[in-house]
Amino acid sequence: MTLATADYAELAAFRRALREFLHFSEDAAARAGLSGRQYQAMLFLRGRQGARAVSIEDLAQELLIKHNSAVGLADRLVREGLVTRSRATDDRRRVELALTPAGRRILVKLASMHRVELRRIGPGLRRFFERMSTPQGEE
Repeated sequence: MTLATADYAELAAFRRALREFLHFSEDAAARAGLSGRQYQAMLFLRGRQGARAVSIEDLAQELLIKHNSAVGLADRLVREGLVTRSRATDDRRRVELALTPAGRRILVKLASMHRVELRRIGPGLRRFFERMSTPQGEE
């Protein structure tokens, strides 16, 4: 496959857009007193509401981090009053995590800000993915 200069430029622009969104996300989380990883963990917990409870291992797998890093992350969220930790009723070795009301309030604000930003950058991303899904030679 031969790529043209425009293909490289488009890929570079896409990577920049991703970095800009991640920068926005980190900054928004920091203004709320959270790290980006804490925000991501809280999103995961809220997104799994109603499903099987989230364990430390689930959190580690979702965030692509080591188990001990997930334990530290959960410890910080618990200390800040954003998450609760409890033993599973069916397996006392399993630790389950859940958002507190304070965690939910912060998450609503942050998630709403992120949705606004995604709506802003969405059209450009949509155009990029449409171009990427068009087989070469059919443009």
